[in-house]
Amino acid sequence: MAHRTRRTRLLTVLGTTALTTTTVLAMAPDQSSAAAQDGSAASVTVRPDPAQAQEEFQGWGTSLVWFANATGGYPDEIREKLADLVFGDSGLGLNIARYNIGGGNAPDVPDYLRPGGAVPGWWKAPAGTTREDTDWWDPDDPADWDDRADSAQRWWVDRVKGDIDHWETFSNSPPWFMTKSGYVSGGFDATEDQLKTESVDDFAAYLAGATARLEKAHGIKVDTVAPFNEPNTNYWSTRLGADGRPVGGRQEGAHMGPDLQQKVIGALAPALAKSPTDAKISAMDETNPTLFAENWKSYPAGVRDLVERLNVHTYGTEGRTAVRDLAKEARKPLWMSEVDGDWDPDGQDFTDMKSGLGLAQHMVDDLRELEPRAWLFWQPVEDYNNMKPGGESEKGGNWGSIQLPFDCTAKDTLKTCPIRTNTKFDTARNFTHTIRPGDRLVTVDDTSSAAAVRADGKGATVVHVNSTAEERTVTVDLSEFTDVSPDATMTPVVTSADGALDERDPVPVADGHAPFTVPAESVTSFVIDGAS
Repeated sequence: MAHRTRRTRLLTVLGTTALTTTTVLAMAPDQSSAAAQDGSAASVTVRPDPAQAQEEFQGWGTSLVWFANATGGYPDEIREKLADLVFGDSGLGLNIARYNIGGGNAPDVPDYLRPGGAVPGWWKAPAGTTREDTDWWDPDDPADWDDRADSAQRWWVDRVKGDIDHWETFSNSPPWFMTKSGYVSGGFDATEDQLKTESVDDFAAYLAGATARLEKAHGIKVDTVAPFNEPNTNYWSTRLGADGRPVGGRQEGAHMGPDLQQKVIGALAPALAKSPTDAKISAMDETNPTLFAENWKSYPAGVRDLVERLNVHTYGTEGRTAVRDLAKEARKPLWMSEVDGDWDPDGQDFTDMKSGLGLAQHMVDDLRELEPRAWLFWQPVEDYNNMKPGGESEKGGNWGSIQLPFDCTAKDTLKTCPIRTNTKFDTARNFTHTIRPGDRLVTVDDTSSAAAVRADGKGATVVHVNSTAEERTVTVDLSEFTDVSPDATMTPVVTSADGALDERDPVPVADGHAPFTVPAESVTSFVIDGAS
């Protein structure tokens, strides 16, 4: 399979990317966790415990959504390079994709969403339909469906489907004609349910119908449908200007409190059952673990039973272990299905390690505390125009591991529409290249490290983050492994300001231990062979 090939090719492709390197939660990385273990942080021993192995890791992924909508029509030179960076073996090597089922505003509403944000819906409105016309759609009438909708995002589906092991469809907002406000950017009151109660069944039919049509058109199999995105928040609202036209928010979103969530899940299950798709339900993609737990605990047993997998975001980080335990109690797989951030308060920077270290420590914390079956980016590709100084902020930002303008044309080339990567792109690959689908996450006694045992049982990986300004000697202790070969080795792969994915000479394992001194402000993958 493709993901096994990526591992076996690891030592030949690491360090081959020669791109300019860009930088993403606006905070500096936590530099205290490792230092707290020994005071000076001059050395640390990392002890992975294979006896505490989790279920098979399903992989790394992303939503397609805005970046795919913005770039799916770009010239081949640009979009092919972008696809290689996101899904290729020497790029991020992702194997999970979430397709966004757009809601879509009415035909007479001028576009006010961010570049890429206006993902087309799958409906086909009769000629002359306006925002005031809301009773025309019939899910059983083929004439009301646009089977050719969303060509840009769907270019990406065809382009990457050979790399993808798991597909999910997800919704940010119902179509405009199912919402109370009549817009897909949220209600006029961000805390009021946006989906009309009389449209719950139609919304379920819309999600099931779009998913089945996507599968048929592209020859893919969708595992799950996620009907909500951060639903029980006050994020999603529509603001009108003095002329009565919408001026924000800038993206699709819909508040749905726990009671409405339960109604949608209850309607979606039979809608999926009667459709051609075999997809199940995932929920509820809440913005942070604490709010996720609040929502989930309100669900009665019958609604919980309809949910195949739990999805949580980690834009807030408290309560990860509580959600982990809820998933184990329910005996359901758990995904960390979305996150990104800035991690560099100084603004857009393509070479500073702060953003890369911040992302890496966040990944470590998610893997250690959530114990997810998969870890997904929001979208690793962001609009350079939004992120540059003077874009969305005075200093600019580092959302996305890859940035390019979202307004390029058919005449552009890689010279006129350049793709930039940052240190997040580099440090993320320390994880995605060395912890692969089929591996099993294991517990580790160091809060700056994540670890996994290999699917074939013949090795392991430890990824260690040194966010401090000093080098550090890391000793990997394999004493918990039953069998350590006399020829066992540990190959360090180092990302720092001096370079990305720099493979060093293998370190012999002696008496079950292997030391290596990692640079300051670095992320190092220790690839261990001969321990089982």
